Amino acid sequence: MLKNNPIKNIEHIARYSLAALFCLTLAACGKNNESELAQKTLLYCSEGSPETFNPQLVTSGTTIDAVSQQIYNRLVKINPKTGLVTSDLAQKVIVSEDAMRYRFYLRKDVEFHTTAYFKPTRTLTSEDVLFSFSRILHLDHPFNLVGGGSYPFFSGMGFDTLIEQIIVVDDLTIEFRLSEPQASFLANMATDFAVILSAEYAQQLIESDEKELIDQLPIGTGPFKFSQYKRDHYIRYYAHPNYWDGAPLLRQVIFDITPNNSNRVAKLLTRECDVLGYPSSADVEFLKQKPDIKLNESVAMNVSYWAFNTNVPPFDNPNVRKALSYVVDRQAIIDAVYFRHAEPASTLLPPSSWAYTEANTDVELSLEKAKALLLQEGFEDGFEMDIWAMPVQRVYNPNASKMAEILQQNLAKIGVTANIVTYDWGTFRKKLAQGEHDSVLIGWSADNSDPDNFYRPLLSCAATFSGSNRTAWCNEQYDESIFNALSTADPVVRKQYYDQAERLIFENSPLVPIAHALRYQVHHNYISDVEFNPYGGIGFFQTKKGKN
Repeated sequence: MLKNNPIKNIEHIARYSLAALFCLTLAACGKNNESELAQKTLLYCSEGSPETFNPQLVTSGTTIDAVSQQIYNRLVKINPKTGLVTSDLAQKVIVSEDAMRYRFYLRKDVEFHTTAYFKPTRTLTSEDVLFSFSRILHLDHPFNLVGGGSYPFFSGMGFDTLIEQIIVVDDLTIEFRLSEPQASFLANMATDFAVILSAEYAQQLIESDEKELIDQLPIGTGPFKFSQYKRDHYIRYYAHPNYWDGAPLLRQVIFDITPNNSNRVAKLLTRECDVLGYPSSADVEFLKQKPDIKLNESVAMNVSYWAFNTNVPPFDNPNVRKALSYVVDRQAIIDAVYFRHAEPASTLLPPSSWAYTEANTDVELSLEKAKALLLQEGFEDGFEMDIWAMPVQRVYNPNASKMAEILQQNLAKIGVTANIVTYDWGTFRKKLAQGEHDSVLIGWSADNSDPDNFYRPLLSCAATFSGSNRTAWCNEQYDESIFNALSTADPVVRKQYYDQAERLIFENSPLVPIAHALRYQVHHNYISDVEFNPYGGIGFFQTKKGKN
């Protein structure tokens, strides 16, 4: 059995002030030691607890921010400045002429984390890559069902049918063979979900009959290694001193989990936090006025939307869904929810995407058209429905409850009574995955720059079963359009297919795009080089902390 389990042990520790956390595990903690460690400790105020410590199992941005860039690497990654795929654990990739074979050449001497619960005896090999993806792809794999057996991003992207075979060529060379060419394959391999795990650690857990710990006590190759976690309170990471790209400048990173936005801002101002993720739009202008605070702004590669559960009457009727789409007052929402730090969305794709086409469809606010359609479908007296509102702030939707209230007011004007429903974040995600909602206000942030990253995870038939399609809408014509777009590398042809997909979304209205939000991240001016990636989670590998 594993000894000194940090997750279990930490539950017996009383709630510490964050200052006390600096020295929690030092053998001696005098003032000099505390001061030195504090100067190399970064405190990040996050909005929620991670669901797991394995990004393969989720699509939640809260989990991705907390876990992916800290603990793990991928074979390839997205350059945040260019949006292009670049090397990570694979220093080189060779693609066959038919675009159906991808050979990855791994870096030498990449070390896995050494922790209290695992001490590796070897460096990264192709066997680790094979294990990481075989777990996802093969139902008979010993770890496939561990953690629930659901891999929503990969299921939504159809990896189980796309990847025909994975071949270990030698210790540092591995080849992926596809069933068909797919233009977005490398971009999807660069997402924060496609992390590389340790096959040696997995074998240790098999031998100790503790396979579930692979997702709770994580081992990766990333710049920081897991130390401690207390749910709804904090996560502690230590620097990985033998990181292949050089040791981090920080000694430790602490995620201070603070769901309430006002409390997060207060902690930032009192320097209990060095970095704040996802400030509310209402706080952006206030924080801009603070001379010791730096606010970073990122291009909006996201969308917020109102999704209807098409399995539940009357939302199985496209004309009813279309009627409800006419009550969305985008400008009122942008003013009240985003404080004008967003732009109205008429399509899933934001204008910054190369495949964006300005909608030539009717997305106006029109209560008259809404009433006429409901009358046509036999709902002249309206009906009662639920709008689920996320309890957490995300970049794409900083205040779902406020957004729901605006919709509720307009729905009342057409005779529809809307109940606003919310739960704690864990319960909300669970019930949403079980399809208990009538409708939900939610959204999506891009994992890479390929437009496929919006279309397949949100509305494909495969994503209905994986859980990222919150509408349960499955349309063969839509699937045909987005898969045709993947069959060619010609951007002009691909764009034509995506235009077809957008027309189908408009005609069927499984969801209503609402806004594309700007993304903000805030930190004190003594912090520099926070990786603020428009396509993924936040990272602190190159972050520096000066005197505060």
